[in-house]
Amino acid sequence: MNDIILVIDEGTTSTRAMAFAADGTCLASDAQELTQHYPQPGWVEHDAAQIWSRTLAVAHAVIDRVGGAARIAAIGITNQRETVVFWDKSTGQPLAPAIVWQDRRTAQDCAALKAAGHEPMVQQATGLLLDPYFSGSKIGWAMRHWPQLAEAGDRLAVGTVESWLVWKLTATAQRGGLHITDATNASRTAMMAIGLGGGWDDGLIELFGARRAVLPEIVDCAGQFGTTTLFGAAIPICGLAGDQQAATIGQACLAPGETKATFGTGAFILTQAGATQPQSANRLLSTIAWQLGDKRAYALEGSVFVAGSLIKWLRDAIGLIGTAAETEALARSVADNGGVYLVPALAGLGAPWWQPEARGAIFGLSFASNRAHIVRAALEAMAHQAHDLKTAFAADGVDWASLRIDGGMVANNWMAQDMADMLGITVERPAFAETTALGAAMLAGVGCGMFANLAEAAVMRGSVERFEPGMAPAARAARLAGWQRAVANIVLAAG
Repeated sequence: MNDIILVIDEGTTSTRAMAFAADGTCLASDAQELTQHYPQPGWVEHDAAQIWSRTLAVAHAVIDRVGGAARIAAIGITNQRETVVFWDKSTGQPLAPAIVWQDRRTAQDCAALKAAGHEPMVQQATGLLLDPYFSGSKIGWAMRHWPQLAEAGDRLAVGTVESWLVWKLTATAQRGGLHITDATNASRTAMMAIGLGGGWDDGLIELFGARRAVLPEIVDCAGQFGTTTLFGAAIPICGLAGDQQAATIGQACLAPGETKATFGTGAFILTQAGATQPQSANRLLSTIAWQLGDKRAYALEGSVFVAGSLIKWLRDAIGLIGTAAETEALARSVADNGGVYLVPALAGLGAPWWQPEARGAIFGLSFASNRAHIVRAALEAMAHQAHDLKTAFAADGVDWASLRIDGGMVANNWMAQDMADMLGITVERPAFAETTALGAAMLAGVGCGMFANLAEAAVMRGSVERFEPGMAPAARAARLAGWQRAVANIVLAAG
């Protein structure tokens, strides 16, 4: 009986496969780390061949654990957004490194386009700003600097990670794979007009120096997107969404005003905005939350570039901690941050500042400071950045009544409580924290007919735990004042 949904959750630092029952129970999971490459300061790359081989390996492992491909009703895919893959349609092999969403190599290109007055038009059409974060400038840069892409001619295919995975899953020895992208991922390229009925925009494609012929077809987030026969039986691919949109669905933020925050490699907060594209006056993003039956739901988004990757950096590059799990005990071991503030701009500052040239810094160190203060300051930075975004959302008329959190970092109870304290609202954490994968499973369940709609699929979310604010207003204000001084120094130094 094929009653299980397989999810491929391809993230920035790892790729994971998970198997879900219809009630949301996770039946099996397997993951492998991905290697990030840093060829120059500000550059971040992946090996697309490694992404594929490790994704295939974890999918095989999970399928075997649940009894084989005959048990799988559908596949859902969710992925790190904005990362771009370049491959050869004839061989199915990558032609260049994948440029990761964190990559800042196009900062000067984006600054030049902004100086030329293009940003208002880009924001109106796409809901995005001119920043290296988004895929369009990465594609244009690659087309100009990597001659093998021009040499490939009509053989060149370009797409975000879900597009690459669908191609590889559906390709056979006799023919190439499907070249598609879902509307949520397409909406992050800055080359799609995201208003109702909008698709690839020739003016935006020309602005960034891309080519329409190399781009995939834009499709819904749920449906029948071809089949794969790589696992011993034909399995349909039925759900596609970028990771933050998938987490929004997995957190059942299905009504306007409902808000989720995912603390993974970066931190991303989305508020469901309904059927009308929102426009921000406070440098937030508007984006497609999902597209079903050619009908779009939108979200307002604030993006923080560095969250969990900060803890990984403290562990791997600095050696300040041995494991991420140590951070909670260290934060509790000191009464406060000792005046120490850490601004985690290791890959620039995201919303609401959008300073790609900004770099991270630690402020307030003294001989009384120790590693616990620095680690606590790193965790506190998550709530501080969320507070800055809450202020921007409120200024756009979309304040948060509560916040639903997920992602690898939120297993830390101290951080979850600190979030509630600093925001002054209820913070809700689901018992099953892998809501990105869950959202992809919900979409695949709708796409294969297991559920009639997303509201019906929300049964998969399960139970939640709530954290209530308890910090005195004066203590909250003092911490925020220190944070604001630290960020002001960073922004000033970035020019």
